[in-house]
Amino acid sequence: MIPITRPILGEEEAAAAREALRSGWVTQGPRVKAFEEAFAQSVGTPHACAVSSCTAALHLALLAVGVMPGDVVITVSHSFIATANAVRHCGAEPVFVDIDPENYNMDPDELKRVLAEDCIKKDDQLYYRHVEHIAIGKSPLRYLLRCADSALSSLGKVAAILPVHQMGIPCDIGRIVAIARENNLPLVEDAACAIGSEVSLDDGRTWERIGRPHGDIACFSFHPRKILTTGDGGMLTTNDPKLDEKFRLLRHHGMDLPDTARHESSEVIFERYLMTGFNYRMTDIQAALGIEQLKRLDSILAERQRLAAIYTKSLKGLRGLHILTEASYARTNWQSYVISIENPSAQKPVMQALLNLGISTRRGVMCAHLEEPYAAAWPEGSLPHSKAARDRGIILPLYPSMPEADLEKVVSVLGEVVGTW
Repeated sequence: MIPITRPILGEEEAAAAREALRSGWVTQGPRVKAFEEAFAQSVGTPHACAVSSCTAALHLALLAVGVMPGDVVITVSHSFIATANAVRHCGAEPVFVDIDPENYNMDPDELKRVLAEDCIKKDDQLYYRHVEHIAIGKSPLRYLLRCADSALSSLGKVAAILPVHQMGIPCDIGRIVAIARENNLPLVEDAACAIGSEVSLDDGRTWERIGRPHGDIACFSFHPRKILTTGDGGMLTTNDPKLDEKFRLLRHHGMDLPDTARHESSEVIFERYLMTGFNYRMTDIQAALGIEQLKRLDSILAERQRLAAIYTKSLKGLRGLHILTEASYARTNWQSYVISIENPSAQKPVMQALLNLGISTRRGVMCAHLEEPYAAAWPEGSLPHSKAARDRGIILPLYPSMPEADLEKVVSVLGEVVGTW
């Protein structure tokens, strides 16, 4: 079977994990700090905070920028459901905007339209006009409306914008940041897939890695399907030391004293708990893996780019397929290689035919608004580009150790199978 991906984990990672185990310090400790520092240097940010998952990172990021129960967050449906779920973890509700079908990311024009047409300014704050349409089903806004002291007019404050760098493809972050600043809204980047991806904000003269960040906060994932893995885990990056301080309190039960400080102190010291926090810590075992994984980043990126170029050259001109081309402002890390089938009814049969011949694929990125927790608020026909991307997209196998013979088999089989549809 040709897998959809295969993480690169070698003797270096095994030795690092073994050393962490034998050190006696296996929870959040000195290796987490070292991993944070190395990651911050890699993406060019002064602050990086490691957590247990990217979902945890998104949750903390939204809390840190002030998302509260009853608020709304403008984001995309076309993403793993954790993006929308993180909003609900805050007691808020996502308002979805459609994607640009050319790059599978938030359409800045649609974002502008939603803020201008679907929102209203009250007391110098933007509020979503159609709260009654989304405060239904399993939305936390529905339950807030039941409270005796709640009124429809008090709900729906637009608290943040949450774009996604989907599949490692950078969104048009320059335009989206500008829109957020024009409307005085915090911006959190869901960069779960985007480790190593780059953007240019000056027409290609200079390039910066995603994670600097260009908004207020960027959130990354170390799940095994991502570019780097620690088994699971996440990272928040920011330029703001006050936000970084909030992350560190929130990830560790609101405790003001790191375990390392207490361990290293020659005097007895007692911790305080300054806010209601969470157990979102990364372990030193995971961080030990992460440190070694970061050393591989440049070679992983280079190999992914090489293999993606072979796919693009080999698939170009194949009838019935659309292939992604990078925008002038973007350099993707090729976390996933996605093709789009012109005939949506062919998606599942093509995937099944590939699976029957030993080739694993995945459907194009899911849409949260089509899943049960969110569907009640989004009628048939909503977000057509997002739905089309889900229904037409097929993610092909791609990973750094993939033999070219396997890639050639994927291309050959795909050409034969698509030709029958």
